[in-house]
Amino acid sequence: MLLLDLRKTDGPLYRRVYHALKSMIRDGRLTPAARLPSTRELATDLGVSRNTVMLAYEQLLAEGYVVSRNRATTAVAGSLPISARPAPARPKPGHRPPVSTYARRLSTLLGAPPARAAGLRYDFRYGEPSIDEFPRDIWRRLLAARARRRPRDAFGYTDPAGYPPLRGALAEYLKRARGVVCEPEQLMITNGAQQAFDLAARVLLDPGDVVVVEEPHYPGITIPFAAAGARLAYAPVDSGGLQTHRLPSRAQLAYVTPCHQFPTGVIMPLERRLALLAWAARSNSWVIEDDYVSEFRYEGHPLEALQSLDRDGRVIYVGTFSKTLFPALRIGYLVLPRSLVPSFVAAKWAADRFSATLAQEALADFITSGHFERYLRRAGNRNAAKRRALIGALSQHFGDRVEIAGENTGVHLVVWLNDVRPRDLDAVITRAREAGVGLYSMAPFHAHPPRRAGLLFGYASLTEADIRAAIRRVADLI
Repeated sequence: MLLLDLRKTDGPLYRRVYHALKSMIRDGRLTPAARLPSTRELATDLGVSRNTVMLAYEQLLAEGYVVSRNRATTAVAGSLPISARPAPARPKPGHRPPVSTYARRLSTLLGAPPARAAGLRYDFRYGEPSIDEFPRDIWRRLLAARARRRPRDAFGYTDPAGYPPLRGALAEYLKRARGVVCEPEQLMITNGAQQAFDLAARVLLDPGDVVVVEEPHYPGITIPFAAAGARLAYAPVDSGGLQTHRLPSRAQLAYVTPCHQFPTGVIMPLERRLALLAWAARSNSWVIEDDYVSEFRYEGHPLEALQSLDRDGRVIYVGTFSKTLFPALRIGYLVLPRSLVPSFVAAKWAADRFSATLAQEALADFITSGHFERYLRRAGNRNAAKRRALIGALSQHFGDRVEIAGENTGVHLVVWLNDVRPRDLDAVITRAREAGVGLYSMAPFHAHPPRRAGLLFGYASLTEADIRAAIRRVADLI
């Protein structure tokens, strides 16, 4: 259906239809190759005769605004005559309505979304799981079964906190696998971990509040905090994770990755975990624990979450399925202290009312049937083999020219290049991309440029053979 205003011009009715359509094409409201309604459909919509619309289409066709395809359909021309192209709009200075301070901060922080490099044979981009190894047939059956037997009320509005059976299944899994102390009513399902961080910023922060962030850190975490007007205090990380003696005396919030610091991969020992919780109690602060990929641990015993030590209700636990299953699932979750549940539920309701439920239902079945943990075991074994292949290839081709960190957990490695200067690293990355290998600098993960040239290698989406071939190519460049 097209909404045409036939009152803007005078004259015969077909000329008014013609002018209305031409204006829409020239203004860009009808884009190149857009299909126009049939003459019968448009005549019915406008309440005019079909001949009137046919005459308007014939005039547009004669002037090159539309094309006819096999006399069956009419579409906007792919390119307009030069004389018909609209002049670019020039807004008058001072005539734009202002946006909020929040929007201005967010625009400065976020900029344009990073473009994915095209034509890469081997891409070490972090955060890409192995989609080909995910049991898609099982997932498809679970989705189809849920879609077939959904009751009528499942198509309406639902709980802002998420699908209750999924929250129950997650609570049981987190108690068993991560040592998290929680009940289902403390869990909230979010659209990925990023929404969890955004909700935390909205609920917990006022402009001017201090937020402690690890240095180096996950860049995506600073965006919602800084957009909320918080002041970021960067606390350095060493071989034991966050240096708790460097925490400020007062802060509203601290963001940490204790079980696998991002991006260095180091683990925070018990002594520092207890010191962090004592600091939170002393300074009356909240702690966000981002437990983003601790399911994949290759040496030593599984680690309990920091939240398992919290006896004061200060830790907000965040998890996601983007790294363990696949990013497009867009399911993350929060485990909240009971005192925060009402505020977060209200913020979630205001943000998007609730997350889509069909995938939540299928995920609940995926977990309770045992498929999730079986898949984690298989994925963990495959990732361990890929990790060994990457470390072996780096050792073979570079030897002591590189230093590897973060190799015992997760799905990435940090590699410091001992014989490359930081100022030369971008040239290395550019040459690697020309050779079909995607490499990624450590610099974006630091508030201040690192003094060494480092690369972050995400390896989960590559095969062992691809990893070896890619490192061989990189070695030829350096």
